[in-house]
Amino acid sequence: MRGSLFALLIAGSAAHAQAPENSLRPTPRGGEAVVQPVEVTDNGAIALQEGVTPQRERRGLFKSLRPLFRTNKVEKQARAQKQLREKGAVCGDVAIQGENVGRVTGKLRGCGIENAVRVRSVSGVGLSTGAVMDCGTATALKRWMEGSAKPALSRKGGGLTSIRVAAHYACRTRNNQRGAKLSEHGKGRAIDISAFRLADGSEVTLLNGWNNRKYSKALRQMHKGACGPFGTVLGPNANKFHRDHFHFDTARYRSGSYCK
Repeated sequence: MRGSLFALLIAGSAAHAQAPENSLRPTPRGGEAVVQPVEVTDNGAIALQEGVTPQRERRGLFKSLRPLFRTNKVEKQARAQKQLREKGAVCGDVAIQGENVGRVTGKLRGCGIENAVRVRSVSGVGLSTGAVMDCGTATALKRWMEGSAKPALSRKGGGLTSIRVAAHYACRTRNNQRGAKLSEHGKGRAIDISAFRLADGSEVTLLNGWNNRKYSKALRQMHKGACGPFGTVLGPNANKFHRDHFHFDTARYRSGSYCK
């Protein structure tokens, strides 16, 4: 009896293994794609058959788990970037906030900016007034801000929050001297900075801080770090006209940056 039963089981298994797979039911590949039953109405519209509940499509393990990899931190960063863009990024850089001004003209020959922007903050650091310049100067300001200014003051008063702008675009000669060459300020390629405000509310000025033991090293680090991003860098040691501010401009020279 046992031998007959064993023989029947073996025969049944062999027959099942040799049977063709002719089922019309689709085999899931990486997930189960369910085809919804539909019917064509008299007017040619396609609708689900009556009495049939639509089934949710499953598209595979990794696709179904993809939302789980988008963490709250990533979502927060994405929202922050969107908010920054809505505030007004200029020069195609979300780190440079302001507004487009367009073409600016001046009374002196050579003055003006073709595509000016008014910059209000750079890399999260505010400007005391909207500074008008071209995008090349705005980009150089960003490089200096991130590479020198913020790191130099990172351990002072909670870090840098804003800078005091002493001058930006102005159609004038160098140092406002009669008969002098046109200043880079008149071309929208320069910015003058006289002080730095920290998170604790304190302010570091070039006039009082340049030789101050507490801030001297940081201010000199910023001066040196501007050589490269800017073509001309002038500070308190340059001449009597710059005792109280940094002058940065993007004029380029064959010999490299001029820093003094």
